[in-house]
Amino acid sequence: MKSLLGISFLLHSSMRGVLAQSTSISELPSCALLCLETAIEKSPCSATNETCVCTNIPLQTQVTLCVAESCTIIEELTTKNITQTLCGAVVRDKSGYFDTVSNTFAGLSGAAVALRIVSKLVTRAEFGLDDYSLFVAFASGIPSSILEVHGLTSNGLGRDIWTVAPQHITDYLRSFYVMEVLYFAQVFLLKLSILFFYLRIFPSPPFRRLLWATIIFDILFGAVFIIAGIFQCHPISYYWNQWDGLHKGKCLNVNGLGWGNAIISILLDVWMLGLAISQLLHLQLHWKKKVGVGLMFAVGTFVTVVSIIRLQSLFQFANSTNPTWDNLAVTIWSTVEINVGIICVCMPSLRVLLVRIFPKLLGTTRNTSANEYYPQGSRNTIGANVSVGRSKDLPDIPIDNKSIVYSRSYNVDLEDEAQLVSVSMDDLPAGHGKSRSQGSSIGE
Repeated sequence: MKSLLGISFLLHSSMRGVLAQSTSISELPSCALLCLETAIEKSPCSATNETCVCTNIPLQTQVTLCVAESCTIIEELTTKNITQTLCGAVVRDKSGYFDTVSNTFAGLSGAAVALRIVSKLVTRAEFGLDDYSLFVAFASGIPSSILEVHGLTSNGLGRDIWTVAPQHITDYLRSFYVMEVLYFAQVFLLKLSILFFYLRIFPSPPFRRLLWATIIFDILFGAVFIIAGIFQCHPISYYWNQWDGLHKGKCLNVNGLGWGNAIISILLDVWMLGLAISQLLHLQLHWKKKVGVGLMFAVGTFVTVVSIIRLQSLFQFANSTNPTWDNLAVTIWSTVEINVGIICVCMPSLRVLLVRIFPKLLGTTRNTSANEYYPQGSRNTIGANVSVGRSKDLPDIPIDNKSIVYSRSYNVDLEDEAQLVSVSMDDLPAGHGKSRSQGSSIGE
């Protein structure tokens, strides 16, 4: 389909150098040779003046129009490849860069999910709907990571399309089709995991009803775009075969589908962020919890920013005549968006695990200590934060006027990620917190 992948033949290029041997020119398709011959006859360039032929813009324009009318798309790509090579054009290739980005973020998100599972096992917390949604999203990301390396970059992503063999172009578009559907699924599943997490930590009935309405909307959002993505072309194979102009079929507006998903996803992110902030503003949290919640929302905001950047890259995607090169940006941002989203969803569990490892640094232990001295039947309290009275756990030791009693009590909350934000101690489940008391009596 020439309107989709039409290639400009030497148009406004920065090619420098000279034409190579005439035997290489003969490798051009016959339609292109005829166009080149006709254009040279009407230009000031001679057939032997290679520099003039490579740099004369009116000649290039005439050849471009002629090749587009006379040649097939495959012949256009062949012509572009040969002439770019003969005129010394630089070969662009960023496939290695994309592989590095993809593998790095896949490794980070995989580590985050593994640590979330470890945190659940260590704290003996039950797996909930938020966990299962995340695991399904991560599982769908595994084939995506494989296809990014062995389906996209291996078939031309990060290179100019005229340097890619026709069969590889077809394989590239087939892989891109599968990844598009998987992306739609991952977006809605990650949002679903966050919403189920909200259900666990926010107890207000009116707010929970609002959350359930958002959950239903998110499920419908995901189902509509997954189905539309699968059946956007009829027959389905037309998605990856239409590029050569030799197949017949019909497709939905592919660009409209991508824009619609991105815009709704961004608006839903903003809505969900507003829901959480509306509840957190009324809570009184320990400063360490505030830092943890702040980091989680900072990462969530970053994901929304990435989604906006990705949306901008879709505009170039819509008008691309060089998809294997121009789709690099949108593919990178899609990869970053999904993997950072997985890390964001795992952050509450990661905090719980870190509290177990570094309780003094990250925990929110409350400590009440008292030094109590009873001289001559009177009682004086020393210290600003003290509690008067004896610990119930102390042995029944008689106290006279010469005794010094020292008591220290500890209240340690052992929490899972559902208690990352808690309204008050009254909202905690029975038996959730544990207390420990120590005491000693020193007599003279």
